Formats: sequence, C-alpha cells, structure tokens
Amino acid sequence: MPAPIAAPARAAAEAQPPPRRRLSPAGRRRGAGLLLLLPALIALTLFFVLPLLSILLDSFTSPEPGLGNYVQLFTDGYTLRVLGRTLVIALVVTVAGIALAYPYAYMMTLAGPGVRALMVTVVLVPFWTSMLARNFAWMVLMQDGGVVQGMLGLVGLGDVTLLGTTTAVAISMTQVLLPFMVLPMFSVMQQIDRRLLLAGQSLGASRLSTFRKVYLPLSLPGVAAGASLVFVLALGFYVTPALLGSPQSALIAQVISVRTRELLDFGGGGAMGVFVLVVTLVVLGLSRRLAGPGATTGAAHVMAGGNDR
Repeated sequence: MPAPIAAPARAAAEAQPPPRRRLSPAGRRRGAGLLLLLPALIALTLFFVLPLLSILLDSFTSPEPGLGNYVQLFTDGYTLRVLGRTLVIALVVTVAGIALAYPYAYMMTLAGPGVRALMVTVVLVPFWTSMLARNFAWMVLMQDGGVVQGMLGLVGLGDVTLLGTTTAVAISMTQVLLPFMVLPMFSVMQQIDRRLLLAGQSLGASRLSTFRKVYLPLSLPGVAAGASLVFVLALGFYVTPALLGSPQSALIAQVISVRTRELLDFGGGGAMGVFVLVVTLVVLGLSRRLAGPGATTGAAHVMAGGNDR
C-alpha cells in the first residue's frame, strides 16, 4: 500500500516548476547600473555613433564608391599641407601649454587654502567668458598699433605683424586651452605625497634631483592627460583660426567647413574628418601608455637606487 501512495506524491513534486533563481545583490546593482546607463547610451548612439557612421559612409561612397577621397587626401598637396600645419600648431600649443601650466599647477599645490582658491578662480574665469569674446579681445590686442605691437616696439620689434598669422593663432589657442592643461595637472599633483621628496633628500639627493627623479615622474599622468586633451581640442579648433588667422594659414577645421558648406564635397570633408579622428585615437592611445604604471616606476627606482645628483 505505501508504494501506490508515494508514486502520485513523487509525480506531483516533479511536475512543480523549479524555484526561480534569485539575483545576488551584486547582480541587482549591475542591472540597475545598466538601466541608468541606457538613456546615455541611446543619446550617444543617436547623436554620435550614427552621424559618425554617416560621415564614414560618405567618405567611401560620395561622389563615387571607392578610396578616391582618401587618395586625394594625400596626393593633392594642399590638403596635406593643411594637415601638417594643423598638427604643428596643435603640437606648439600643447608644448607651450605644458611650459606655462606646469609651474602654475605646482605652485597651486604649495599655496595655502586661500591663495589656492584664488588661483583656481583665475583658472576658471575664462570658462565664464565666451570664447568668441576672448578671440575678439585678442584681435584688438594684436592689431596694427595695438597693445602687443606697442610692447614689441619697446624691444625694436614694433613693425612685426601678428594678426592674420599662425603665430597669433597659436598664442590665442594657448590662452584659451590653458585651463584644460592646468586642471588635470593640479588634480594629479595634489595627490602626490610630498614626504617622498623629503625621503629622497634624506638619502642625499639635492632638491633639484629629487624633484626631477621623484616628483616629475609621479606627475607625468597629469601632464599626459592635459597634453592629450589640449592636443585633441587644438586639432578641431575653428573659431580662433577663422578670426585671427588668414585663408593662407587655414587649419583643418576651416577646410572641412569650406568643403562641406560651400563646395558640398561631403565625401572629401568626411575623409578629412575621419583622418583627424584617427589621429585623435592615436594620441589618446599614446597618452594612455604614458600615463600608465610605467610613468611612476622612475620614482620608485630612484628611491631604491641611491643619491645620484
């Protein structure tokens, strides 16, 4: 008798659906995070990925399918000169920004709270002013008979013309992009433990040697971050070269604008834009390698290696 009773019970147990697996707290947090990211992903797809794919498609298909736009990019002579000029100016602006921003960011780490707040405010003030207004201010300063020419006249260079040259463009771009160099540097420098410098000096190294071999390697991630940001922004600058430069010294953004807006050459403009994007990705990749763990191994090596002056 027990066997016939046990059989229906076993069959009923097998017929019941298996219990649902409950997500762990980590899994629930991951799912909530994906839901929060969904609006940003949708916006990024609509306003960046799809337009980028459209530009890429036009560069290969307009006015006719093939690699003609990219071949022309490197064979027509003019476009290559513009690309080279843009890269050179971006590099000059980056180097000048590093030279000006590094001492300023370093002094921010040494200053007291009140002075540091004032210095941060000075860095942030340009963000409160329109870029167009700043460029017009540079036009007034650099025009013939302006303040800059008057100051150059004091050292015998009063006949130098700046407005309409690449020099004027580089000076204005450096001033506009300087905050983007100072803030990443300061963010990294303020996290450096200054006791490392005292430890290096206690081992017999001079202040200059300690700064060069301990502090400088530790600050390289901030330098790399600021330099890559400024270089990438300088590649696509349009307003400053258009106002302070000349058609003979046009940069890549101006040429792309002329090709797409006036000549309706969407394929050629798209090819130039894709090339700039590739250069940007290469720069970001190099900066990431520079800002990685290898950038800080020099300090550890010096701390363990002795008192080389």
